Amino acid sequence: MQANHALAEAGRALHSRRMISGWGLYPRAASEILAADAPETLPALLRGRQGVIARGGGRAYGDAAVGLRATCLTGGLDRMRGFDPATGRLRAEAGVTLADIVRTFLPRGFFPPVVPGTQFVTLGGMIASDVHGKNHHREGGFGAHVEALTLLTPDGVPRPCARDREPELFAMTLGGMGLTGTILDATFRLRPVESGWIRQETRVATDLAAMLRALDEDEAATYSVAWIDCLARGSALGRGLVYRGEHAGRDTCRAAGLELFPTPARRRLTVPPGLPGWTLNRASVTAFNALYFRRGTTAGGSSLVPWQGYFFPLDGLAAWNRLYGARGFVQHQCVVPRRGAEAVLAGILDRVARLGTASPLAVLKRLGPGGGGMSFPMEGYTLALDLPAHAATFALLDDLDRSVVAAGGRLYLAKDARQSRDTFEAGYPALPAFRDLRRQLGADGALASRLSARLGL
Repeated sequence: MQANHALAEAGRALHSRRMISGWGLYPRAASEILAADAPETLPALLRGRQGVIARGGGRAYGDAAVGLRATCLTGGLDRMRGFDPATGRLRAEAGVTLADIVRTFLPRGFFPPVVPGTQFVTLGGMIASDVHGKNHHREGGFGAHVEALTLLTPDGVPRPCARDREPELFAMTLGGMGLTGTILDATFRLRPVESGWIRQETRVATDLAAMLRALDEDEAATYSVAWIDCLARGSALGRGLVYRGEHAGRDTCRAAGLELFPTPARRRLTVPPGLPGWTLNRASVTAFNALYFRRGTTAGGSSLVPWQGYFFPLDGLAAWNRLYGARGFVQHQCVVPRRGAEAVLAGILDRVARLGTASPLAVLKRLGPGGGGMSFPMEGYTLALDLPAHAATFALLDDLDRSVVAAGGRLYLAKDARQSRDTFEAGYPALPAFRDLRRQLGADGALASRLSARLGL
């Protein structure tokens, strides 16, 4: 299946510089745009270049997929190379999207082992970010399910990697943000499912302590995620809704009169360009949060929801990143260890509520043991908050970073647009080994993003 290459002409430099950004629309930077239509065209395209980074779906929120000098679009690497229905093993090129995979294999009874909050990401981006989902507490990150990959290193040689073949290179590529090489293809296993429906149980948490208890109680659940009212304060601080999920069996769906694999719903709404930045303010977000919490309190209980609604609710609103206006937004996604987490998270939520400009898109999840290397997750809780990109936000986030570091936590590189080098270095103990590997590969100059330059990667 062929991707839509809005900026690409196959296999060559486009000889233009464009202002590009991540999904948060902040920061923006000029970059030369490169593109390839097949893995075989990449070595010649990248040969001798410095300061290049690969870019898949452009869904990293900050500057991780904005090249220091040039950005290479990998959407043309969009072929599925092989599938074994007996094992669920799929080999696909790096530009294949998660949406492509679900659309192709869910009707055949297979679903990806781990999915992030949007289906509009590429396989290469999922590996480079080692994305995690609502099942990390049980299944780990996406990288835990990757069996092998092919990496184009700066010497121009495609290198097959696996846990038993170039294990250090393989491990550091999972979560390595494209800085060890350009991912060409990967092999992983899909999980068998009996339907495209999720049996969802909605529970109400009246405060942060209740929220954390509910997530801890979901240790045996396949999926678990919480929405937090990030503007609630006082005794209601940290209140929200917890959504436990399981893949529904065919008998359950048939008893409810449901088609086993429903046709994906089309997007109905699009956020128009030029929306004023004040659209999301304390009054509008407070009103939305109160209504959303009340509706969850009233509905509650168990229900069957289609896979899009459970895993990718925001995908139903096209261009939702425009909600914050022309200045864009930043996401602060941290993870803090379980020990002492309640006090740390309460402090973060209280500060954000006082600022009063957070969006209604606040998510809390329980994470299991980390994947090592430069992977973001560690055992604990991860909180993701969207905030408008302006001076008051940046000052607040500098303070929150200090709390996260003091607790032994860290920030997610795929969402970051502004953390300091000190914050980053305190959170990633594998960083010295990662830098050494990049030097050995000759990648420290050849592969560079705005993020890597900012953080000294």
